[in-house]
Amino acid sequence: MMNQARSPLAAGSDPASAASLLRSDRIWEIDFLRGLSIILMVGYHLLYDLGAMAGVGSLLGFTTDLSTPAWLTAQYFFAGLFVVLSGISSTLSRGNVRRALKLLAVALLVSAATFVFNRAATVHFGILHCLAVSILLYGAAFERAKAPACAAAGAAVLVVSAALPFALKGAAIRFDWLLPLGIHSPAYSSFDYFPLLPWFGVFLAGVALGKSAYASKRSLLRRRLPVTFVNFAGRHSLLIYIVHQPVILAVLYLLGLVR
Repeated sequence: MMNQARSPLAAGSDPASAASLLRSDRIWEIDFLRGLSIILMVGYHLLYDLGAMAGVGSLLGFTTDLSTPAWLTAQYFFAGLFVVLSGISSTLSRGNVRRALKLLAVALLVSAATFVFNRAATVHFGILHCLAVSILLYGAAFERAKAPACAAAGAAVLVVSAALPFALKGAAIRFDWLLPLGIHSPAYSSFDYFPLLPWFGVFLAGVALGKSAYASKRSLLRRRLPVTFVNFAGRHSLLIYIVHQPVILAVLYLLGLVR
């Protein structure tokens, strides 16, 4: 975060210098890890599209069968990394309500677009929905809380999530209106589904990390490293998330792999 007392604008410098300082004050490793997770997510979706829509069995040695234990583990890893980083970022931002509403608007557009183009693949409560609601909940209940309280709340959410299947065992659930909480009918399935139970617990783990390790709002790396393409992707992760699927499908269409 920028120290206002050292702002170049306040010292009479030009706006370009101010922009340069703002860029240099970004936390390098957070941008890098967020970029890494979004790049992995794009690759994952590319493999899914190739397998499900083009009938391609593999790409560069990677299977397009994403139901294997290895791919399921990979999906949870980079999705979990992205959610944790969003929790950390929330502790570094003063505009969480604006961020949440922006994410929610984009999430609703994703739901509408998937409903129009493929109703069977409609995204009802995907990762953007989850992050938007999580950031709103953070702003409402946890923004002033200390790191241990956030960590305890996150652990409680994860425990409840683990106990939920046992509590609902044998229950005849024939509705899907509790999708945000991970409660739905047995027939429900979605490629992009991130309920608050357990993912809000993962988000709160990131919040606890942000309030402890990043309490000073500065990078943990002692030496400033050069900005890479991965960092650039991390700074523009929302835009990449929005456009990557249409771009992938357009390329596959131009190559004649999907019609």
